Amino acid sequence: MSLIGADTFIWDDTYKRNNVMWKLPRNIRLNDNIVVREDEIAVFYRDGKALAYFDRPDRYALTSQNAPIIGALIKALSGVQQQAEVFYLQKRAFDAKFGSKQPYQFRDKEFGMVNLRVFGEFRYKVKDPANFITQFVGTLNAQTAADIEDRTKEQVVIVVYDSLGKLKEKGMGVADLAANLTTIEQVVLERAKDHFELYGVSVEKLSGLYINMPEEVQKAVDTKSSMTILGTNYMQYQAGQAMRDAANQPGGAAGGAVGAGVGVGAGFGMGYMMVDAMRQQQAAAPAGAAAQVGGGLKACVKCQNQIAQDAMFCPKCGAQQQAPGKPCPKCGAGVAGDAAFCPKCGTKMGGGACAKCGASLEAGTKFCPKCGQPTGM
Repeated sequence: MSLIGADTFIWDDTYKRNNVMWKLPRNIRLNDNIVVREDEIAVFYRDGKALAYFDRPDRYALTSQNAPIIGALIKALSGVQQQAEVFYLQKRAFDAKFGSKQPYQFRDKEFGMVNLRVFGEFRYKVKDPANFITQFVGTLNAQTAADIEDRTKEQVVIVVYDSLGKLKEKGMGVADLAANLTTIEQVVLERAKDHFELYGVSVEKLSGLYINMPEEVQKAVDTKSSMTILGTNYMQYQAGQAMRDAANQPGGAAGGAVGAGVGVGAGFGMGYMMVDAMRQQQAAAPAGAAAQVGGGLKACVKCQNQIAQDAMFCPKCGAQQQAPGKPCPKCGAGVAGDAAFCPKCGTKMGGGACAKCGASLEAGTKFCPKCGQPTGM
């Protein structure tokens, strides 16, 4: 300390480690010195006005009316003491975490109203010292790094929610969030520039963004993603899951003889084989036949294409199919069991009895299957 009460001030490294800002503990006196280092900025305020910014490493001498004699005289005559203050700020960036306290209600066209919570990490630094001091010290009375981070992370969450709203307007749904986290991070950083300018802070980086959804919605999103990868519809996917679950049961399709480990793998395999078979069957069958899956399928008598059970003609090759019953002895057309004549050529269907032994004969039989007698048909 000098004869006039002046001191030299340096921001102590131990205190500096966990703080973004430090305010000198007393008013600046005439000829007080401050030392500013490479990673620091000092702001000199006098009577509430920022008079100087010191952002280069050096020693600086400051002036004020707060000298031992002059300052005391002015205070005695006017009752006013000049306010001369110095604030130190760190230039380096700080890392912090954020998480939403309240859920964000995201209206999705597929899942309806979904409550989302967001978590992640961000990196920030002081960009405008005057705004920073005004907002965090003057308005919020926040000085420690913990206080500043509490305020800053709340604002980060607000920007993330605002960005999700903008992306939703462009068509992004809940099922698209996981695949677009990098895009969301970039949108948040861009929108954060204007939002944090008021606070004298810049958000340099956003990472580890995680969007948490309700359990039932997450399961639905996972199911949809799996269906997209497999190229199946919901019924096919459920069939595959059912086969897998059956394999996990004691004595199931794959687990009884080999063991639980192989059963799980076989269950997946059989499930996906079943899904694949259904896809191939649908691809091979014509649209008309696919609509008749519930009523059963049969193979065409000529080309073996899968067609509806009650189809009379094959839609692929045009071949006439045999109707339920028996074939006509003359043209081979299918004839109903109770029909007396063929609907195609008119041949009588009744066979009669053998003239020698009386055995029943089918229509068109040339010899009696019992005694060999010619029938004359």
